[in-house]
Amino acid sequence: MPAQPIAATPPRVLTVAGSDSGGGAGIQADLKTMLALGTHGMSVVAAVTAQNSLGVQGYWELPAEAVAAQFRSVVDDIGVQAVKTGMLASAELVALVGELLAEVEAPVVVDPVGVSKHGDSLLAADALDAVRERLLPVATVVTPNLDEVAQLTGVHVESEEGLREAAEAVLAHGPTWALIKGGHLAEGDAVDLLTDGRAEYWLRAPRRSNRHTHGTGCTLASALAARLANGDAVPEAAAAAKEYTAGAIAAGFRLGAGIGPVDHGWRLRGE
Repeated sequence: MPAQPIAATPPRVLTVAGSDSGGGAGIQADLKTMLALGTHGMSVVAAVTAQNSLGVQGYWELPAEAVAAQFRSVVDDIGVQAVKTGMLASAELVALVGELLAEVEAPVVVDPVGVSKHGDSLLAADALDAVRERLLPVATVVTPNLDEVAQLTGVHVESEEGLREAAEAVLAHGPTWALIKGGHLAEGDAVDLLTDGRAEYWLRAPRRSNRHTHGTGCTLASALAARLANGDAVPEAAAAAKEYTAGAIAAGFRLGAGIGPVDHGWRLRGE
């Protein structure tokens, strides 16, 4: 029999983040999103959480040498076309990851995870300076929600007009683009502002009443990284990520006794 042709290698995306044992957020959400958007997802586990629909019962960061070894194993052999960061837990790991990413030429999406959907802390209090000084400067795009904006910059946003001030404060720390997520605003559409300090792109989606939204931030950042790996420019990648995440939120489902996850496979289930 003739040899079967070898399939083309899909774009490669690396997530450096924490594991969510409940499967709704973290590395598990990242890999599901990357697969759904046609890329090959790879992972560097920075922390492990005991987590379910009710909250985070505990987390344990991995040793710095384990994080560095995973990163080198993937980047040096397989290579990456985009990187996404999530939960990094400690100042030491934030600084390490920032140093590693400074050597990578691929676009980097930083999701500055500080607090879980349930309000549980996922970042040591002394790590904020490391995020500002070591991680944000290497970001192609940083994707904070409004709580993370306040944590990193002291800017508190209460209306859509305040998103510009938030973006300016975040960009002052060195990322090329800021995608300020306005989903926590009380009224109106779920609106995000993408800007590099010059161009502005306002991304809107209808606000959903579905409470099952666990993993929204991880999903958006991973979708953005996947689209960048596919060759999109940042504005087009952000719009596509917003559209995919809005669909996942709309299809979010009940899981356990608390807040369920968004549905990363919503496009497959909709066919």
